Amino acid sequence: MKYLVDFAALALLYVFAFFPRWKIKGRDRLLVNTLMYLYLSFVLYFTLMPIITSIPFVWDHPYKPMNMVPFIDVLEGRGDFFRQVVLNVIMTTPFGFLFPLTGNRAAGFGRTVFACFLMSLGIELLQPLLAGFRSSDITDLITNVIGGALGYGIYMIFRPVTFWILEHLKKRD
Repeated sequence: MKYLVDFAALALLYVFAFFPRWKIKGRDRLLVNTLMYLYLSFVLYFTLMPIITSIPFVWDHPYKPMNMVPFIDVLEGRGDFFRQVVLNVIMTTPFGFLFPLTGNRAAGFGRTVFACFLMSLGIELLQPLLAGFRSSDITDLITNVIGGALGYGIYMIFRPVTFWILEHLKKRD
């Protein structure tokens, strides 16, 4: 039920705020921005949700500062570090691919990686606030940025095909 409130808020935000603005920009913009919105919604689901129902309880647990020792779990062989590293890279790879397509033509490698860094930093700083059992880690931040850079590399490889598809959609308008 907690997640339903967040998904309802995201759906209403999309339907009443974003969809009308993106639709008038053409099918290509609508497709790319909707894909980015869905992607970010899934990122929120896996990293921060439930959000709305957690807000009243933000101060009910101690805030654990970010672990600032990079790859300490890897170095000490603790837990499922390999899985965590791989999942963090995979999680932000779509961001690196989609961000340059969202209409920001100036979104080169540096701007895309920086935007991925800011998104990841926001998630890492909010995780301990929204639930006492979550923690933030510099390793997650590093691996998320690597994923964004990898996604940008994939974007560059498939850029001609991607722009062909988007131009084809634009012509259908």
